[in-house]
Amino acid sequence: MEHVVLVDERDTQVGIMEKMAAHLVPRLHRAFSIFIFNSKGELLLQQRALSKYHSPGLWTNTCCSHPQNGESLETATARRLMEEMGMTCEMHEVFTFIYKAPVGLGLIEHEYDHVWFGETDTLPNINTDEVASWKYMSLEAIQEDMTTHPESYTEWFKISFHEIMKHRHP
Repeated sequence: MEHVVLVDERDTQVGIMEKMAAHLVPRLHRAFSIFIFNSKGELLLQQRALSKYHSPGLWTNTCCSHPQNGESLETATARRLMEEMGMTCEMHEVFTFIYKAPVGLGLIEHEYDHVWFGETDTLPNINTDEVASWKYMSLEAIQEDMTTHPESYTEWFKISFHEIMKHRHP
């Protein structure tokens, strides 16, 4: 049974909770989102596996997840990038944000999200239990496609995209 770290609005840990329960209640919990860019400035997107319990088949940022209780964000981001995308990359935290959004099946994501950027030209070797497909796209092309086909993207990706644009092209 997976757990998430419950936090307050300042990201101070206030407990732990079973992951599915935290998405049903919903309770604010710590998360991270990874955005990997290539040397052309294109973002590596993943299409979530069709077997995912929420947001299956939707396009989103390179990788995202939750750190385990007592696990640093540095360790968690490196672990999850390898588990989902089969790759390593030097990364750094860029900003944080809090969001609350329904993701289907009565589940609500309520996350204190730490956003990490990295750059590499290494191609992913995806875990097909987590990822259906991947592609690199320019931020401008993503923005245009998201305007035309918002239903093809995860809620958290749509919510964070404006900030991604600001931090990539200040």
